[in-house]
Amino acid sequence: MKITVIGSGYVGLVSGSCLSELGHDVLCLDLDAKKIALLQSGVVPIFEPGLENLIKNNMNAGRLSFTTNIEESVSHGLVQMIAVGTPSDENGSADMQYVVNAARSIGRYMKEYKVIVDKSTVPVGTSEKVKKAVNEELDKRNLVTKFSVVSNPEFLKEGDAIDDFYHPDRIVIGAEDNHAIDIMREMYKSFQSHQSALIIMDIKSAELTKYAANAMLATRVSFMNELANLAELLGADIDNVHKGIGSDKRIGYDYLHAGCGYGGSCLPKDVRALQKTGQDYGFPLKILSAVEQVNEDQKYLLLKKINDRFKNELAGKHFAIWGLAFKSGTDDMREAVSQVILKGLWACGSTISAYDPVAMNESKYIYGERTDLTYANSAQDALKNADALIILTDWKGFKKYNFQRDKSKFKNSIIFDGRNLYELSDKELLGFEYFSIGRNK
Repeated sequence: MKITVIGSGYVGLVSGSCLSELGHDVLCLDLDAKKIALLQSGVVPIFEPGLENLIKNNMNAGRLSFTTNIEESVSHGLVQMIAVGTPSDENGSADMQYVVNAARSIGRYMKEYKVIVDKSTVPVGTSEKVKKAVNEELDKRNLVTKFSVVSNPEFLKEGDAIDDFYHPDRIVIGAEDNHAIDIMREMYKSFQSHQSALIIMDIKSAELTKYAANAMLATRVSFMNELANLAELLGADIDNVHKGIGSDKRIGYDYLHAGCGYGGSCLPKDVRALQKTGQDYGFPLKILSAVEQVNEDQKYLLLKKINDRFKNELAGKHFAIWGLAFKSGTDDMREAVSQVILKGLWACGSTISAYDPVAMNESKYIYGERTDLTYANSAQDALKNADALIILTDWKGFKKYNFQRDKSKFKNSIIFDGRNLYELSDKELLGFEYFSIGRNK
């Protein structure tokens, strides 16, 4: 099947490359000529484990290509998959200009039947906006051509996106006509052994499902973080609580790890967008308002612990930071807790040596050259002369670190662990002041 993917960002690149691996003929469109030139030369502008090899293999096989030519992209695919960004607007709503522009481009150049698939995370009612935009362009051309609009939201986790694509919990398809549903079934026919994963529903329900999923995940994170803060006051251990409630099969363990808050490109903006939808319909979502507030407060928790330990005397202090990405497995720093910590320490006159296995280039892009921020060549190198270590990302390499070996590198043997990477009984922590989230120490 010939498929066009509009947008070569995270969702577009992962979806396009995975669909080409299934044997489809995929053309990815992006208006950023520099990005497309990089992709055509084999350079992938984002980090996602396995993605670079997947793209190169399918380009070499002739199943995956890239273009900036809109007319070519519309001509290519029976399926026109819209995978552009929907960032938060100033009022919290999803900015739909890129989705609508993509729809207009399809209507401007289409000559025969197309299935237009909303893969981007979009508010309920977006399918109607897409239909309207396409029809307006067709009317300008005095052309009557049938098309279908389908909602097919993505459920990809950064750092595990390729595995998520090939082993989905579910594939949600929101559609209004059987012909479009048959085409979508054909596109995903390689998942026939996972028929239970294919869920057909109406378009509005499909659009809401994506937001509901991310809102639930965010709720679980904030719920556990609020309990963790209470556990500290009570003298309880949130890790034990996690084991106690996670063993209940009705609850499970996922997204119930205490820490310093969620970030990234999905949960924050989707929680805000769903709240805005509720407001627009006169139905404020009180739980999600609390979820967002708890998360924002949690991002400042480590700063409070650091200030308390150093008695608000941070000027001239030097800190090592391990982890800049919002989570392991990605270089994404959007709404990462690291941005809150960096700005908070700088405001107090501190300097920082940071290390992240993949996100340091992204940090350099965000912050440029600064005298109060240096980048270490390794986790070990970041510790030199540090008044304390601050851990913000749960990279596996950090979890197995030999602190006893490098204790002499610290100016003070102090660790602030925002991800609870270590057991309180870990012998590696002997002789260290160790501050974590929701535990007795």
